[in-house]
Amino acid sequence: MHPVLFHVPGLGFPVRTFGALVACGILLGIWLWGRLLARYGDDPQKDPERGSQVALWIVVGVLVGARLMYVGVESARYLSADVGANVAAYLAAGARGAPTALLTPEELALAHQVSVGYDFVHDPFKMLLIWQGGLVMYGGLAGGILLGLHASRKHGLNPWNALDTALVCGFVGLVLGRIGCLMVGDDYGRVVPESRADSWRPIAIANGGEVGPLTIRVPDLEWLTANTESLFDDGLAGKVLWATQPWMSLNALLVALAGWLWLRKRRHYGVPAALMLIQYSLARFAIEVYRGDEVRGVWFGGRISTSQIVSVLLFGLGLWLLARRRASPLVASPSAKGAAAKA
Repeated sequence: MHPVLFHVPGLGFPVRTFGALVACGILLGIWLWGRLLARYGDDPQKDPERGSQVALWIVVGVLVGARLMYVGVESARYLSADVGANVAAYLAAGARGAPTALLTPEELALAHQVSVGYDFVHDPFKMLLIWQGGLVMYGGLAGGILLGLHASRKHGLNPWNALDTALVCGFVGLVLGRIGCLMVGDDYGRVVPESRADSWRPIAIANGGEVGPLTIRVPDLEWLTANTESLFDDGLAGKVLWATQPWMSLNALLVALAGWLWLRKRRHYGVPAALMLIQYSLARFAIEVYRGDEVRGVWFGGRISTSQIVSVLLFGLGLWLLARRRASPLVASPSAKGAAAKA
């Protein structure tokens, strides 16, 4: 909807909305984590400082994990595809800027599906351009947790307490990141049946698009052609889609709020984290039913997506973690922690 926030005066360098919102989400999460560690840390005086050291490793884990999973999926899709001479010539000419007269509809659809992977394989430098979009949330979640747990042990922070508090902050940051997905045209939903297209009147924006709580309307073809940074497919121009990006942003907010409430009432380390993983996996599985960007990977004749498979695995991990951590030692009360820190 608005892929480029602005261009740096005199340089013409584009500051992309997705990258700006991801950066803001990271900074907000780090700031909030310090506040939570001061309230719920085992050592309220020292844990915020320890958290600031661990936060850098978590950010590295999130960005590297999210990017590696995206690059791996897209590269594998291109390398495993049966790319003929016409499609190869189209990709080499620069996709949208290339003539499509020699391509059949099937070849054009294939070219769009593998174009990102083609760029990664033939121009590896593009793997580093994360501000243009291309971060897989589940990869970032795995990378952030693994590197965060390792860094917590290294810097003397209770790993399970770090996981409980950091996940709350991570989902708060994800709220902004998912808005970035909407701005760049990523993670869009399926085309809405005409009978439901006007069920909730969306807010119109200048480029011909509309945004509402249930649906969005993709900007017109003229705008898409002029704004090649947008990830909306040209064939979706002017169509009404399910608003899956705002839904995922709202889902992250609800998980963060629930995690904060569980954190306030927790009796065992790790239980809030387990409940957040379970809640997120269930909601994400349901939202995926309405996703329309099938280039992300679908299986079994389009019945289930890659993210739904990962959601099932995450749900199982959450249940296992919940069972294990409910048998862990009780969490000390905030007053007891404060007294211990002063002593």
